[in-house]
Amino acid sequence: MDPFLHKAAEVSKQHPKPDIKFAYGTAGFRTGAEKLDSVMFRMGLLAVLRSKAKNGQVIGVVVTASHNPVQDNGVKLVDPLGEMLQPSWERHASELANAEDVVEVLKGIVTEQSIDWNVPAKVFIARDTRPSGVQFVKSLADGIEALGGLCHDYGVLTTPQLHYMVRCHNTDGEYGEATEEGYYKKITKAFQRLRALSGRSGAPLIKIDAANGRLNNHLRGSLAIVLCNDGSNGKLNEKCGADYVKLNQCPPDGVVITAPYDRCVTFDGDADRVLYFYIDQENKFHLLDGDRIATLIVGYLREKLDITGLRLERGIGIVQTAYANGSSTSYAKDTLCVPVAFCKNRGEACSPQS
Repeated sequence: MDPFLHKAAEVSKQHPKPDIKFAYGTAGFRTGAEKLDSVMFRMGLLAVLRSKAKNGQVIGVVVTASHNPVQDNGVKLVDPLGEMLQPSWERHASELANAEDVVEVLKGIVTEQSIDWNVPAKVFIARDTRPSGVQFVKSLADGIEALGGLCHDYGVLTTPQLHYMVRCHNTDGEYGEATEEGYYKKITKAFQRLRALSGRSGAPLIKIDAANGRLNNHLRGSLAIVLCNDGSNGKLNEKCGADYVKLNQCPPDGVVITAPYDRCVTFDGDADRVLYFYIDQENKFHLLDGDRIATLIVGYLREKLDITGLRLERGIGIVQTAYANGSSTSYAKDTLCVPVAFCKNRGEACSPQS
């Protein structure tokens, strides 16, 4: 037996699998934290194989359960250019997580993917603020090191930040500097350039619900904001965060709305989901989700193109999933007169359509 596989078999005994069926989906694996130790170890193994299969490019692993309650956790892998894990590898993830014989599944992946054990492997790890994440990073590292991979632990990051780190490293810095500071510099510079195009000075006050998660005060340098639910007093996603706001159609606890049309934004715990909301003069709640945001942006662009007389070579359009609001689709097609393309309910499936 290959020495790496022997080591994986030995270390696997320290991370016994519970009698549970796991399935890797769009959100990766996600369930109660007490059930996930073996999954974390095995995703460390898989990340190494994925890195080797991609000729030694860095693969990312995020320990997060996004908008779930704090007692839950989860894990998902990030591909070399910051994409979600290639769908064909989701099958490998589920098989490995459920395997009774870890070594046999690893052998099968190596054979199917023609993996060369001599190719070096490197994995970037990050986690959200859940207490269970600290131990899970150690379990991931056990898996990575068992197969001879190198790991770099970024500590607590937002999910988009780790995607950014992975892409930066694999593009030799062309995309940006693979540090948290580099991430904020890139985003801030792009935002400031965009705002400069408007010719306006100053900024309206924005109230931000950070869901008691990873979002922090780096935003204060570029925007006039009130940062609420910043984690200093409150539990992750408890009566706050994007999922809570959408499901309950009400402002989150901790955000005080003092006047009609106050501009409010809500994130989830790992800051990869954003919604806007406001209260009107009749105290009615209004939510601006992804469908509404997309139609507003396309409507704005369409108006400016009509005013200037410019014509884009490929035009403009909207890409939606099958779960999109039907009214937004009709509005885009019939009122804005822009094409709408549909894709599977997966983030990475939208890119080819775009």
